[in-house]
Formats: sequence, C-alpha cells, structure tokens
Amino acid sequence: MSHIDTINTNSWFIIANPTSGNRNFSKLWKEIQQLLNNKNIDYSFAFTKFSKHEVKLVDTAIQQGFRNIISVGGDGTLHHVVNGIMLQRYVKTSDITIGVIPMGTGNDWIKTYNIPNSIESAVEIINKKETILQDIGVLETENKTISYFNNVAGLGYDGYIVNKLNSLKRFGAIAYLLSGLAGLLFYKKTVFKIIFDDKIIKTNCLMTLFGICKFSGGGMQFTENVNPSDGLLDITIAKNLNIFDLIYNIKKLYNGNIVHHKKMETYKTKEITVIPQTAKPFIQADGELIDTGKITVKVIEKAISFCIC
Repeated sequence: MSHIDTINTNSWFIIANPTSGNRNFSKLWKEIQQLLNNKNIDYSFAFTKFSKHEVKLVDTAIQQGFRNIISVGGDGTLHHVVNGIMLQRYVKTSDITIGVIPMGTGNDWIKTYNIPNSIESAVEIINKKETILQDIGVLETENKTISYFNNVAGLGYDGYIVNKLNSLKRFGAIAYLLSGLAGLLFYKKTVFKIIFDDKIIKTNCLMTLFGICKFSGGGMQFTENVNPSDGLLDITIAKNLNIFDLIYNIKKLYNGNIVHHKKMETYKTKEITVIPQTAKPFIQADGELIDTGKITVKVIEKAISFCIC
C-alpha cells in the first residue's frame, strides 16, 4: 500500500512559519496542537526553514496525497502556500482547500472574510470547513518572473513601502506607518502607461493596485466593491497623490472612501499591463517583493478553495 492511499481525505497538512509575528511561537504552537486535538482534527505538519520553503512543502504534501493545507503565519506565509498550490502539477488547484491560522504582523487577507485574528476562532473555522472558491491573480514581469497572489498586488509606492518594510520589520506593527512615511518623503512618482480592455491611460502615478480581496498595508482599503470570486481584478490607479493628500485623508484610507478622491480611479478588468515610462518601480504581491519594472496581471477564476466563516 502506498503512502498516498493511507492519507485520509479529511487529513490536513500544516505549514507553519516559526518566525511569523513577534510572539512566542513555541507557546502558540502548543496551543494550536491542543485545539486541533480537542476537535479530533487529523494532521501532519512541517515548519518552514528558509524563505519560500512553503512552495516546496506544499508540492511534497500534494504529491503525498494531501488536499487540505493549513497556513500558520502571516500574509507572506499564505502567499507562498498559494504559490505552491498554483505551481504544482499533480491535481487541479480547485481541488485543494486552504485553512488559515493567522500569526503574522499584517494579516490583511483574513479581514476580507471577517475571520477573527484568534487561533481558537481559526481552528473552529477549519473544523467547520465552510469554503469559498476564490479567484487568484497572476502577474508576470518583463524579466519573466511569475507570481500568484490571493490578496492585493501593486506597482509603485506600495512596492517601495514593502522594500522599506523589510528593513523595519523589527518595529512590529508601527513599521507600516514608518515605511509609508519614508515612501511619501522619498518615493519619486513616475509616468505609467496602463493598458486594459480598450483603454490606454498615460499618467503620472503614485501606484497602481490589483486587488482580488479588500485590504492591504495593515488594513487600508484601496479597492471598491470587491468580490473575491467574480473573475475580475479590482484596479486602483492612484495618480498624483502627495503626502498632504494622504495625511489629510488618513481615515479614508482605512474606511475605503479614499477611492472617491479626485486623484484616484477604479476599474474592473480581467487583464492589465502597466509599463513604467521612466523609472523601474518595485512590484509587490501580498506584501512580498517580487521584481521591478513592467508587469502584466491576469485573474484565474475560482482557483483555490479557502475555509471562511
């Protein structure tokens, strides 16, 4: 009998990032195991040991017969788990279910579905296994780098912030604010040529965002009327916004009303290309730095199943 036959279809494979968040991982891991055992949830697990290790762990787990994967960590861990699922070639991606136990600094993806930032609630949601088939975005850069994203990707100011954030992570949640301010002071806007459907927009641009879900940058909302399963990318073009626009509208960044600002434009489309005309700004996906320069983004409809409440 092969190992694959012995794996129960209800069994979960847990991928945990021990460096997520600023909290005591070993204590939290004990709590997670206790809660899973209390609910008689069958699972195997592995810890990530290096950057993007999740991709390899997912590939092996699926090869071994697992179809249910739990991501323990922040948005970065989930991003790499999603990439592992999208890159594997053994099964249809929509046959895989992801459960999330949030433990990172950002945890933006869970906010779209009102999933509480609590281990106990997360385990309860995984136990119920009520799922949604969600769209996944895929971006390709001019250097042929391909990355999948389950939340929000972007080019420009937000990519600059992610790059800055890497050196400020030790400051915890306030790092987002510090990075944002640094970006407003030092990031140089560039002209973007934006092509989608029958439109060509050429504008001086702070950033262009591609949303599947609703929240990014630690709870900010830059997209409008988001439906993560409608087969469309939610595009936001932030034009010539400056430091005063953002400081003056700080509340609107978090309640979503920023999209109505006269320097913001929103669209929905299935595919979009952005060509920076002067500089080569940073590209980020789900808060992970991907590349720089030109980018083409598409949507893959109802690609992966997620446990939601």
